[in-house]
Amino acid sequence: MKENVVIIGGGVAGMEAAKQLLNLGYKPFVVEKSDHLGGHVAQWHKLFPDLTPTKDLIKKMSSDIKDANVFLETQLNTISKTREGYSLFLSNGVNIAAKAVLVASGFQLFDATKKEEYGYGVYDHVITNADLEAWMNGNKDKRVPRSPKAIGFVHCVGSRDLKAGNSQCSKVCCMTAVKQAIEMKEQFSNAEVYCFYMDLRLFGKKYEDFYINAQRDFGVHFIRGRVSEVSETIDGRVQVKAEDTLLGKPLKIQLDLLVLMAGMSCNPQVQGLAKQAKLEIDSDGFLKSEDNIYNIIGSDRPGIFYAGACTGTKTVPETVAEARAAALAIHNYLNE
Repeated sequence: MKENVVIIGGGVAGMEAAKQLLNLGYKPFVVEKSDHLGGHVAQWHKLFPDLTPTKDLIKKMSSDIKDANVFLETQLNTISKTREGYSLFLSNGVNIAAKAVLVASGFQLFDATKKEEYGYGVYDHVITNADLEAWMNGNKDKRVPRSPKAIGFVHCVGSRDLKAGNSQCSKVCCMTAVKQAIEMKEQFSNAEVYCFYMDLRLFGKKYEDFYINAQRDFGVHFIRGRVSEVSETIDGRVQVKAEDTLLGKPLKIQLDLLVLMAGMSCNPQVQGLAKQAKLEIDSDGFLKSEDNIYNIIGSDRPGIFYAGACTGTKTVPETVAEARAAALAIHNYLNE
């Protein structure tokens, strides 16, 4: 009989790792704190750059792990080292003895209220990227006008920002903004759509094509420059002040909707896990890998492995690749 493997987190990383472990003959335990699988990704409407419907991906991944032991609405209470491996006590009262543990606890979305200058939670028509995805998935949000004539997207909200405590790039914000800009143009073809960015980081396969498509085929305006001020007009519109650094001109634009691209930050819930299991935390608050080149899925503790955004910001393809690598690494570890 195969050894027990516990996966902490039922997002894309945890699900893909569980699938691979099932294929290798294990029956892993997947511990997910929410009432659904898929993590943050499951809340998104479509995925870039192919505009793949997210529900189709999550449905397939969920089906692939139907034979795993999945605990929803369950959290890890304690983890302790034993002679054979680790003892994990869960909030549902289950205690598991496992020789290997995969941490796939993901990230936390940056709290946009911390950037007070953008007016999130203050002005009626300022929302986040996550709010817009929920609206696209059918959530009725009165902050999104019925027929907006002008829509703006602010990149790097809480990312690459020392004052906000997040110096790292979130990797996905630029492409999410491009994706959402295209989706809004598809729904409101007559609306003017603006993206305010510092610089565009489009490093993945087909990303540059996606960006060019947004400009050429959908007429999205890309303005290089930070938004310096957001205010509300008498008629309830959102007024944005910025500088176009390419033209060297200040701008003042009135919008019907402003979308803040909130980035990834470290999941604070891993702090307790790290303390109990004696895992290192990196300078950015994420879990520290054995190294950042050759063994990003390895920890400094025997039998504990990482996958996905618990060690830093990741795209979906990166997360899936790490999950597959982690599953194989666990298999090799257990068979040494």
